[in-house]
Amino acid sequence: MTVSGTPAGPVIAVLGLGEAGSLIAADLVAAGATVQGHDPATPAPAGVRAADSDATAVAGASIVLSVNSAADAVDALRDSLPVLAPGVIWADLNTAAPGLKERLAALGGRTVRVVDVALMSPVPGRGLRTPMTASGPAATELAGVLGGYGASVEVLDGPVGAAATRKLLRSVFYKGMAAAVIEALEAARAAGLEKWLRDIVRDELVRSDAGTLDRLVDGSRKHAVRRREEMAAATELLTDLGIRPRVAPAARDVLESLIPRRPTP
Repeated sequence: MTVSGTPAGPVIAVLGLGEAGSLIAADLVAAGATVQGHDPATPAPAGVRAADSDATAVAGASIVLSVNSAADAVDALRDSLPVLAPGVIWADLNTAAPGLKERLAALGGRTVRVVDVALMSPVPGRGLRTPMTASGPAATELAGVLGGYGASVEVLDGPVGAAATRKLLRSVFYKGMAAAVIEALEAARAAGLEKWLRDIVRDELVRSDAGTLDRLVDGSRKHAVRRREEMAAATELLTDLGIRPRVAPAARDVLESLIPRRPTP
């Protein structure tokens, strides 16, 4: 469900003012929110109260948006714990594995209500209106507050980590497809056939329909032996063209795993 509400005037802290964090913080300010922020490498956007540390930025805040990085997420919460008010919502917007989100929830204990938030599309051009999913006991409350400022937050029925799981599962598809296209076009360029392959990829994407998924999955299982050999040959071609194959051998190995095995006597 998508939750919206009326802003109650909380102080919102934004940790990490890079591309995503600065746009979200700026939109919150424009919508009338009181925003405090910190980033050791980036100045705060206009209207955001700049702080000299994470702990300073979160002091007095009832909602914290952690948009720094997965590598910094745990340290940011740990360093902020001594000054966080009981019951504060700590929303982690970083792209990270569910295990990291669960670790944050454990670290917050009973003092901090951690919410797992996944940004479901690029932030530039959308800012605070970037579609989000959120999970955790305080997700509905967070969605109500951010919704009052114009955000669209889908609350998932699940614990901290559920939002991250969905985002990363989708990423396997989207980023995996992009990696395959990039590798194929790089090899086609080396073979002097880039325009030809670009046209084929574009036409295939345009022609995709509701049955495309079934054809991809069922066809791969049905023809796994032949397609495995095809991708082995493709891997050899890329090597001969001077392109380091990554996706092609991975596809070969996946197809290998789909070949039915006869039970050992």
